[in-house]
Amino acid sequence: MKVQDLLAYQRGFQLAMDIFHLSKKFPKEETYSLTDQVRRSSRSVCANLSEAYRKRRYPKHFISKLTDCDAENGETQTWLEFALACEYIDKNIFDTLYQEALEISKLLNYM
Repeated sequence: MKVQDLLAYQRGFQLAMDIFHLSKKFPKEETYSLTDQVRRSSRSVCANLSEAYRKRRYPKHFISKLTDCDAENGETQTWLEFALACEYIDKNIFDTLYQEALEISKLLNYM
């Protein structure tokens, strides 16, 4: 089994890609702030999960990296809240993405 087989990884990757495509429509002045931040935090979920998976033989390291995954996922949720407040995304898109982030968090915590 590889990390890409994990449901948390698959859903995290899809969320990051959804955010990437959506954030292409954000205003140009947000390129180095909101756009960059939400893309980086959403991608970090999978990156940290990959690190966690490789450290799974060491429980404390594994848990530490999973905690990092969940923290990045939480940061992504915050950036989505800003995107909604700035009216870069509508409420329906926000609700869909935010709910997916909550489900990813549940998967991470289950692990």
